[in-house]
Amino acid sequence: MRFILACTLALSLPMPAMAQQTSPSPPATASTAVPDSLAGSIQAILSEAPAGTRYGLVVQRPDGTEILAIAPDARFMPASNTKIYTTLAAYRNLPALQRTAEGTGVRLEPAKRGSFDIVLEGRGEATLSSAPDCQVQCLATLADAVAARTRRVHDVIGDATWYPDERWSAGMSWNNIPFRYGTATAALLVDDNEFALSVMPGSVGAPARIESDGYYRIDNRTRTVAGADNALDIRRLPGSDTLVVDGTLGQDAEPEQYRLGVDDPARRAAWRFARLLEARGVAVSGEIAGRYRPLSPDDDPENRGGMPATHATPETMFAQLPPEALAADMVTINKQSQNLHAELMLRRVAKLRGSGSIADAQVALAEMMTAAGQPRDGFVLADGSGMSSYNRVSPRVTARLLAWAAGEDWGKNWRATLPVGGVDGTLARRFAGTPLDGRIFAKTGSLNASRALSGYMVAASGEVLVFSAFANDIPPGGEGAAIGAMDAALLAVAAAN
Repeated sequence: MRFILACTLALSLPMPAMAQQTSPSPPATASTAVPDSLAGSIQAILSEAPAGTRYGLVVQRPDGTEILAIAPDARFMPASNTKIYTTLAAYRNLPALQRTAEGTGVRLEPAKRGSFDIVLEGRGEATLSSAPDCQVQCLATLADAVAARTRRVHDVIGDATWYPDERWSAGMSWNNIPFRYGTATAALLVDDNEFALSVMPGSVGAPARIESDGYYRIDNRTRTVAGADNALDIRRLPGSDTLVVDGTLGQDAEPEQYRLGVDDPARRAAWRFARLLEARGVAVSGEIAGRYRPLSPDDDPENRGGMPATHATPETMFAQLPPEALAADMVTINKQSQNLHAELMLRRVAKLRGSGSIADAQVALAEMMTAAGQPRDGFVLADGSGMSSYNRVSPRVTARLLAWAAGEDWGKNWRATLPVGGVDGTLARRFAGTPLDGRIFAKTGSLNASRALSGYMVAASGEVLVFSAFANDIPPGGEGAAIGAMDAALLAVAAAN
């Protein structure tokens, strides 16, 4: 895959007023803006982290003056700070994205002997649900429409050809794939492309009891033991339909609930749809299958010579859900750090001028970086969620882009999608009871010995500061201490300004 260096953020703040900028700030050096006492204090705090931890930290004022710069131009794995870039690219194009959004629908295709296949076609929606208590984006609504039209279908096909088939980005660790945070991405999926598994203790010496919806085969190798300890292990090889549940579970332990990933999103959606059809008296006489469009050379904008991608004429649906609310989904992406929704959002951006491919997404990110006046060597992004180990960013470029983005007219709304320290999302427990409780607005990141936090904080003076902090190469077991040092450093900077 061709990786395009991309570096663009855009945001703003519904907190103390932040000066708006019409052009990127000029470089500022730590030596001209950072008192030696502050720099020394912060270095001392970070030195308390586990040995080998590598930090990068930039704090600046809205006018571009750097208050603190530690390894500002070094490259770090950003983990879920990548979602900053994804949602900013989406907010920058939100009117066009919402205008062109289409909901999941159903249509008929001729099949054998005069029968019909029912095709469930996805248009990149992230929120389609088959839950019994579903209120919006409900698969049951489409099942009702089919049942009102026919009582018999042949095959049930899940069609995910709206985007090219890139279920995982380059750099995704294979061992993450069986779990919800590494589940596959496609233009058609349901229930966050997850399935639920419950494991309950049996009698001592007997296997634990396992319940699921039957989509995967379960290889139960568990054993119930005395006590209340949980030593369960769950694993599945990529592409396999067998889930191995191993280990021990105490007889007095509470039931364990798991949410696990699916490798074939289109088939999973079709499978759930078939179950809903059968519950409504619609006979399914054929197979259940997923349909994908293989990635082609034309999905790379370089091969198209920069021209927009050509799109096939969409098939006509006889029933279709309304498009999902994209601004609301970006709250989910940033507050909850929802990987799958981030990947789908980036593909939406990629389809505005392209085919929805990752290569088209990288071009869109590069264009946003250029609009922000930032250098293209500030980062490399291989995905939209931060699960790829190929991603790299620098704290200086990230901080400058955050400051630039605060002046964009959509920045205030985007900033509201970020977790708030001590209040909600992935920061609900961090900074609680500190001077930054409710006064830090930032995206977290956690992956493979890496931690990140970038956003805005209100200093003791009331001034809003922009910051970007990364910790990489954290030794095993040292993640908590590394985060503690990072948070202590930010608290010290806020107190000194």
